[in-house]
Amino acid sequence: MSLESVAAADRFVDLAGLLESCEVDGFRADFMSWGHYRPEYWRNYWHSHSFHEVCLAYSGEGRFDSGSVRYDVVPGSVFLARPGDVHEIESSHSSPLGIAFWGFTFRPGSDERGWWSGLTRSDGPVMSTRTGALPALVTALAAEAASPVSGYRTVLGALGATLVMETARAFALDEDLAVEPIRRDRGPLVVEAMQRHLRDNLSRPITVRDVAAAAHLSERHAERLFTQQTGASIMATLRRLRLELAAQLLLDSSLSVTEVARASGYSDVRPFSTAFRRHYGRTPGEHRRTGGTEFL
Repeated sequence: MSLESVAAADRFVDLAGLLESCEVDGFRADFMSWGHYRPEYWRNYWHSHSFHEVCLAYSGEGRFDSGSVRYDVVPGSVFLARPGDVHEIESSHSSPLGIAFWGFTFRPGSDERGWWSGLTRSDGPVMSTRTGALPALVTALAAEAASPVSGYRTVLGALGATLVMETARAFALDEDLAVEPIRRDRGPLVVEAMQRHLRDNLSRPITVRDVAAAAHLSERHAERLFTQQTGASIMATLRRLRLELAAQLLLDSSLSVTEVARASGYSDVRPFSTAFRRHYGRTPGEHRRTGGTEFL
């Protein structure tokens, strides 16, 4: 999402009264203000807040004075006034400044460093070009505020929490954002997806090609990965799952053996009965009569 989308997000101001607080990674944030200035000359004279105020410039130029330091503001600038920071903002006359802004209180419950350090460091930067997902979040929040529908509180809470986190990340030091390398092994997840596909389609004709396609793999790769992870082939697992389902369904006396066979992926009772006896050592009828128990 580009900065141009922020220019059309003037309904951002309608978040007032809709999104008042949220939980962010176990911390609480209370929103104090929402605003959207069109590109025209304006000036906020020297002042301070008891909360964090953040501005995202989407067009034009201006200046941001924080204490004795002056910063030039251009599209893509994100600037921050921490609680107690005396600051002033002024738009350019020749190239008027357009911004979206939001204010919130934030009380982390940990002294450790993390994404929140960008807000809590008193000596941290107040100007950043690390917009990240901020334009997209401002746009999404404005759209949700413009026409709330059922579920809007949950959506706004999630977007608001992400807005706070992305705001903090924009001003955090790289070492505060660093985490231990994450090792991703997609193998178990892919095999789990293939197994789920089998379970969801036990009554339907299934081939290795179907399962591989569901996992977006070639048949050879899917079969090799599946066998490595489970110790059994795809089709052997399919047969086992079908017979396990059949054993369960046979305990329902309202279902005929033919109906159980078809629900378990067998079009005919004879191959079903043969496969069931080979697997369980008894016929479907015997399984039903004994209630699924075995007598030694």
